[in-house]
Amino acid sequence: MRLAHFANLASRRPIIRYACVGGIAACVDIAFFALFAKHLGYPYLWVAAIGFLLATLVNYILSIFFVFADRRRHKRSTEIGLVYFVSLLGLGLHQLILFWSVEHAGAGLMISKFIATGSVFIWNYLARKYYIFAERPLA
Repeated sequence: MRLAHFANLASRRPIIRYACVGGIAACVDIAFFALFAKHLGYPYLWVAAIGFLLATLVNYILSIFFVFADRRRHKRSTEIGLVYFVSLLGLGLHQLILFWSVEHAGAGLMISKFIATGSVFIWNYLARKYYIFAERPLA
């Protein structure tokens, strides 16, 4: 898919744009997880945390160009800090779901990863839209 085609698709609605950006970041996260946790056998919770943080960076970079390009509420350094703060809360939720799915529900690593990743998608979008990249300061 060409970048121009992605940009055209991304111009429709914020949630659609965020879904595209989130999909790309999720692919980075899941590929990293599959390689290091599933195939190379590294501890899955550590791999999940590192992959999640890497995907957060990818998500942030793509979001400022394709999703929230016209919304600037904070200085760039503050914005990055807030993105990672919100993401750390999402990471905590992600890790709890991943751990519970693997250790208590008996789900496989990759199924658990998909469940955990999907679960934090809405949290990340809403926190970014209404807090980090909000058009106006909160009252």
